[in-house]
Amino acid sequence: MNTVDYRVADFLFTVVLPECREGDVLLPSFRTFRQGGTGGGEKLFSFEALPAEEMPSGGKGPLLDESENDMGLVRLYASDHGYRVEVTPVSGSITHVMDAPKDFSSAKAYLQWTDRYVGQVLSSLLRIVFSQAVLLHGGVSIHASAVCLDGRAYLFLGKSGTGKSTHSRLWLESFPGSFLLNDDNPVLRVKDGTVVAYGTPWSGKTPCYRNLSCPVGGMARLRQAPLNRFTLRQGVEAFTAVYPGCSVIVRDAVLSDALQETLAQVAGKVTVGMLECLPDKDAALLCGERLAGKK
Repeated sequence: MNTVDYRVADFLFTVVLPECREGDVLLPSFRTFRQGGTGGGEKLFSFEALPAEEMPSGGKGPLLDESENDMGLVRLYASDHGYRVEVTPVSGSITHVMDAPKDFSSAKAYLQWTDRYVGQVLSSLLRIVFSQAVLLHGGVSIHASAVCLDGRAYLFLGKSGTGKSTHSRLWLESFPGSFLLNDDNPVLRVKDGTVVAYGTPWSGKTPCYRNLSCPVGGMARLRQAPLNRFTLRQGVEAFTAVYPGCSVIVRDAVLSDALQETLAQVAGKVTVGMLECLPDKDAALLCGERLAGKK
């Protein structure tokens, strides 16, 4: 077997591949997160990728959730020992399967290695395991675009198509020295009383895989509007502005409680606002002024 260690958001995890499969080939976006030798840090999970024919029979329970997103068609089932996930990357293509316990401390994926999308599926399954496993260790995987400016990270949240990537691009154009940390799935952690954002191997359609971190300076939920207006959110309103972007199995009380505990800390420590906006530079300047003090 071919064993590779990765470190994302200072969490260590292991991926075990068949001898003939290379992690750098299957998971090119993970290269900068590869862990050489031994190192400290919390061990999140171990992940074993196996041929589809080794999948045990049975074990699948009732369907809990079904969604179609950038990973393809994703189905979540209860199973005898936790959860079963099925991913069909493209309509009509091959379905791949993964089993994991409820704490996502390990996972076994049963992959069709002849599928042209197998690398994409492997990355998606690792994203699912990581996003749930971090919840029990004080981390949150969040659907957002993140820009760093003057040593601080600023996150832009919103529904798909709201303009998160566009707003990040406007920040890059408006504020010299700013750079993109991640364009789809950064991770948040509270460390020593400070909320920190981390780059990850998952960045949507934008190839931005930075193994970097920055303290969070602020967060804004975007909403398309005919004018630009920023409204500060505090307390419960700050929590509810951030919550919809977080990855969690809502039906799982343990994971949901862990998310809410971490998110309550995040919302209490970081400036959060609602930005009603046009896709223009003035929106970036307004948001920059309210979150980063830029004028």
